[in-house]
Amino acid sequence: MAIHITGDDAADQVLTDDPFALLVGMMLDQQYPMEHAFRGPAKVLERFGSLEPARIAAADPEEFASLCATPPAIHRFPGSMAARLQDLARIVTDEYDGHAERLWLEATDGKDLLKRVMALPGFGKQKAQIFVALVAKQLDVRPEGWDAVVGDYSQEGYRSVADVVDTTSLQKVRDFKKQKKAAAKQASAPS
Repeated sequence: MAIHITGDDAADQVLTDDPFALLVGMMLDQQYPMEHAFRGPAKVLERFGSLEPARIAAADPEEFASLCATPPAIHRFPGSMAARLQDLARIVTDEYDGHAERLWLEATDGKDLLKRVMALPGFGKQKAQIFVALVAKQLDVRPEGWDAVVGDYSQEGYRSVADVVDTTSLQKVRDFKKQKKAAAKQASAPS
């Protein structure tokens, strides 16, 4: 299944073709518009010439950070994200022989998959739940119990990047997040 998150055909093709790219895009999806975060792997591929985890892990940290910061940067915090990306590449290299898809394809069940994703740098519980929902909904990787561990992200609708398949659904996810943020703000406001 083709991924359509970024609004850029070439960047989406990188996400479709390379499981590590999809993982990197999710890692970058933090304090940054999601379509821009998921364009990050294509920028790295274009500038570095590879998304092979072992090569990224072995790259000189200063040089790698510099290419990640080159405008347009891969993130609004390119230095810290470059370091995190190299950490992620090391884990994928060391624990999964450089094959990011093993992370989800070899999970014994939904709990195991969530635990594996939460062990990665930059993946807290919510982001890990969203990534599990993303591989379930868009890659049809659905280990037993995946829906229970991701909660509401398993439902139909437009709650997260897991539900983005085109520009219309991207806007619907944005609207949902905006409504949720406004509701949370209103709930915490003094009466």
